[in-house]
Formats: sequence, structure tokens, C-alpha cells
Amino acid sequence: MIITGNDTATVGKLKRFLHNHFRIKDLGNLKYFLGIEVAYSKQGIAISQRKYTLDILKDAGMIGSRPTKIPMEQNQRLTPSEGELLKDPSLYQCLVGRLLYLTITRPNIALSVHVLS
Repeated sequence: MIITGNDTATVGKLKRFLHNHFRIKDLGNLKYFLGIEVAYSKQGIAISQRKYTLDILKDAGMIGSRPTKIPMEQNQRLTPSEGELLKDPSLYQCLVGRLLYLTITRPNIALSVHVLS
């Protein structure tokens, strides 16, 4: 469970209440949760999925690929009647699902991931 708020007194009160009713452990400031890295600075909070992205690239065998400014050719059309059928579509489905989750911090890939899905 992540507890957040801008009133530290209220957050502390909620944590004490939960501690009195359940067995909980306060792990301190959030650093990494569900593939999202959290960094704190004077300007605020920044979230990133850098490690999650690298894990996707590694699992897809693309860790050495070069970055590009455009994630997919413009006006790319994918149809179910073109190309070869995949031997195991579950691997593709899993990759698309992971890319969907990546759009949390990378909205610039949302259209491409939508086309793939």
C-alpha cells in the first residue's frame, strides 16, 4: 500500500491508525513500485520506468538496438491477413501488454502500442 499526501500530520495519523489495527511496516519514502522508479528533488517528484524499459528490451532481444525519434513508421497499417502467423502469439501479447504499461511514463509511444495491440 502506498500512502501519499501533502499533509504530513494526516499521513502520520493514518499510518498510526493502520499500525494499531494491522501488522504493517513503514518502508519510508517510495523508491520503486510496480516497475515505476520514483525520484525526489526540491522541484518535486519525478517518475521513470527506465529499468522496466531495459527489461523489456532485454527480454525482446533488442538491448543493443539503436534509439529512434519515431517509434513506428508513419501511416503504418497492420492487418491480420498479411505476414506469417506467429508460432506462439502469447509472447507477442505479453510484449504488447508490457508496452501498454510503459505508456504510463511514455505517452509518446501510445499510438504505436495501440496499433500493435
